[in-house]
Parts: sequence; C-alpha cells; structure tokens
Amino acid sequence: MSPLVLASASEIRRQLLDRSGVPCRVQPARVDEDAIKDALLSEGASPRDIADALAEAKARKVASKEPGALVLGCDQVLDFEGTILSKPESPEDAQIQLKAMRGKRHMLLSAAVIYDDAKPVWRHVGVVRLYMRDASDGWIDDYVSRNWDSIQHAVGAYKLEEEGVRLFSRIDGDHFNVMGLPLLEILSYLTLRGTLPR
Repeated sequence: MSPLVLASASEIRRQLLDRSGVPCRVQPARVDEDAIKDALLSEGASPRDIADALAEAKARKVASKEPGALVLGCDQVLDFEGTILSKPESPEDAQIQLKAMRGKRHMLLSAAVIYDDAKPVWRHVGVVRLYMRDASDGWIDDYVSRNWDSIQHAVGAYKLEEEGVRLFSRIDGDHFNVMGLPLLEILSYLTLRGTLPR
C-alpha cells in the first residue's frame, strides 16, 4: 500500500493514523486558514461548510504537488452558539473562551477530505456535542495557567485527552472526532476502496 499523505502538521492526527495501522507521510499544507474562514463567514457559510472547505483547501494544495498521491486534508471548527471560536491568542483569551462556554453546549465539527490523483474522491464531517460543567473562575484560571503550553494550539482552549476532560459533564459523539479526525469513517473508506485490506 502506498502511504497516505497527511496534509496536516497535527501530531495527534498522525498518531491516530499510525496507531490504527495506516502508514502516512506528513506534508503540512500551509494554507491561509483565517483568510478562507473570513471569506466564507462573509458569505454566510455554516460552520460545517467552513470545516469542510478548510479540509479541502489543505488536501487540494498538497495534492497539487503530489501527482498520483492519496492525500488527506483535515480541519476542525468549534461552533459555540453560532460563532466559530479559534485557537486562543493568549492565556487571557483562553480564560474568556472557557468562561463563556462553561455550563453550556458547543459543537466540534471535524472535517476530512481525500484527494486521489489531484481530484476529491471522499469527504466527511463528524459532529460532536460537548457539554461543559459550570467550573469556577478560579478553576478555569488555574487550568489555563497549568496547561497553556499545550492548549494554546487547541480550538476551544482544551484538550480532551489531557486535563481538559475535567471541563466536561457530557459528550455526545465519536471520541476520534473530538481529537480532530473522523477516523472510523476514514478507515471504512480506505478499506472499501482497497487501500487497506479487508
């Protein structure tokens, strides 16, 4: 099997694929996510469509430089009450985001698009609904202080695979989608197309 090209610098996505027996080579796409997101928001695009468009932009960019390759582009968007939250810019920004979301529900939309020989052949957007507990200001401030090095690169200012799990009272959806990769659907597609053995 020729390796999948992962159009992402995300270490957790690479690890998830590797641990599930999918060899992949990493080739970060380096697209201007903010420009794409801003343009789509100005057109009234939904968070789901934005996640899908960002994943496709990454796959398309890498596929254009990798003739004949199978390329996987991914992106994750956090939808909180109709607003898309980005990665926090500072510890203070992380505290503001977490305090706004506490005691409420938000959604993570994890998109994946696969290109084969520079053409899109498959796409999926997984949705997870997460319910935050009503954590105190002090706990949130301490959490951000203890975890800033890790969460500054995370949408929503938390990582569920770390201490961030303590922020939640309930999660409805696939754990892999929370991690930013609709892994089960990707594995199913790769098996159906014969890339992975049955």
